[in-house]
Amino acid sequence: MAPDNDPTQEPAIFSAVLTPHRSLSRKGFLALMLVAGGASLAMGTTFLLVGAWPVFGFCGLDVLLLYWAFKVSYRRAKAYEQVTVTSSELTVRQVSHRGRISEWTLNPLWVRLDRVVHAEFGIERLFLVSRGRRLAIAGCLGPQEKESFALALSAALGEAKRGPTRTVFD
Repeated sequence: MAPDNDPTQEPAIFSAVLTPHRSLSRKGFLALMLVAGGASLAMGTTFLLVGAWPVFGFCGLDVLLLYWAFKVSYRRAKAYEQVTVTSSELTVRQVSHRGRISEWTLNPLWVRLDRVVHAEFGIERLFLVSRGRRLAIAGCLGPQEKESFALALSAALGEAKRGPTRTVFD
């Protein structure tokens, strides 16, 4: 039997997959590279015609560095974090951009959500605290997103602490 349809598996009270935000799409990246490359080529050609030929090579270097920086950014966007709460487990699974997996399973009865709040900007960091240990979560989210996530996770932890509800049939 596959793990997804295992009848003994508890239903999830809360489940979220957190991914880093990238504001520039692939089409936007292509457009930016074309504009930067065209501007660099025009500027380099101008320097070449004036006689400053060594500058021509450096004009292409800035476009190459811009390309490299965006490729690193897109590669890092493959990282994600999965948080799942059931009535008996809180599971945090962090997957790095290289595919390295770190997983923690905590008892939701003994976990509390700790916030580091800046008066002007809002929530800066979120931690799950259990038995004196702190686990940083939701690092890829902005302050407003962290606030929304923290409210939803707190509600799920509260529901898990109340225990499973039972339906009484007459």
